[in-house]
Amino acid sequence: MDYSKILEKIKLSREQENKLKEKINKTISKINNEFENQSIKAEVVLGGSAAKSTMLKGDFDVDLFARLDYKYKVEKISVLVKKVLEKLFSIQSLQGSREYFQFNQDNLTYEVVPVLKIENYSQACNVTDASPLHVDWVRKATNKNPDLINQIILAKSFLKANRLYGAESYIGGFSGHIVDILVIYYGGFESLLKAAVNWQQGMRIDPENHGKKLNKAKLGPLVIIDPVQPQRNAAAALGLKKYRKFKKIAKQFLENPSKEFFKKKKITIEKLKQKADNNKLIVLKVEPLKGKDDIVGAKIMKSFQHIKKKLKEFKIINSGWEWDKKQPALCWYILGQDKLPKQKEHRGPPVSSKNHAKMFRQANENVYVKNNILYAKVNREFTDPKKLVKQLINTEYIKQRVKKVLLL
Repeated sequence: MDYSKILEKIKLSREQENKLKEKINKTISKINNEFENQSIKAEVVLGGSAAKSTMLKGDFDVDLFARLDYKYKVEKISVLVKKVLEKLFSIQSLQGSREYFQFNQDNLTYEVVPVLKIENYSQACNVTDASPLHVDWVRKATNKNPDLINQIILAKSFLKANRLYGAESYIGGFSGHIVDILVIYYGGFESLLKAAVNWQQGMRIDPENHGKKLNKAKLGPLVIIDPVQPQRNAAAALGLKKYRKFKKIAKQFLENPSKEFFKKKKITIEKLKQKADNNKLIVLKVEPLKGKDDIVGAKIMKSFQHIKKKLKEFKIINSGWEWDKKQPALCWYILGQDKLPKQKEHRGPPVSSKNHAKMFRQANENVYVKNNILYAKVNREFTDPKKLVKQLINTEYIKQRVKKVLLL
């Protein structure tokens, strides 16, 4: 398949990239000058996709590493970085393995991660300290074979379009880091897909032949021994569901290659209505709380799952949720039943459990026996799914996890 037309749409032109780097370098210089003014031995360097030239057009943030001299290892380096950034920008503090910072400048969103300047992963005091070494590893590979940049861009776009991208806990997909590793390891986008179709669960990939240094507690459906940190499974965050979906979509694409696989299909209420057909559809618009995306997303997911569990009796045919971080989330449930009988069968203890059986008979009317188990008919609190959902979205469980929920 010819990917040139797809790359035109998803990749920055050389001119666009140069203008972008010019803007970023001005911001980096400003921060580095302030480090100097405050006599802090540190240097800000570009990280992430911008450093590797693997950004997707209109879909990236700018990652910066504030690399502090190793002599600061006994200090709280986030405090030093915060002191510098507060002088220059209106920043937001976020909590990861270390406190890091976000700000907006020239229509770009920057994230600044404080790290210690190290030469080898064994010197790391925190998992983030090795992150610049990952960038170096990728750049070494793409300098040898520049076409790998296009191949990584294609893989990222493919994964994003099919909702498989992102290592956040609520996504459980492919991180940018493992996309880089996989494309480099297999030598290209299509080669990766061909290999993935034949992956077995627990497949082990070791790009630098590190051997058996891996921390076994971090295994999963795919094991990628990090080329820079050999004790780490770079794919530890990848969930089984997304792993299987990737294998399935890779097979579909190879059987019938199409540019449609690179287009993210927007989920709309109209499309959900078509999908539901004559079945009952419930759609919720969820306004998230403010905070770190990973935590906020996990709270939306828990709210979605809580409501799904409560709707189980209405025979869920299909359900899902989507959040693009810029808009409220959308949760949907397609139900096989839109009405339940007023009464349901309530299972009790075995007849042989005399004390429990006695208590069950006292607590319920019209008790009967089936296969030596006691049962009783009890009234349902809700026979209509919408009424149940209206009650659920006003419970403390949901209110603690999301800002607001609207039943559409």
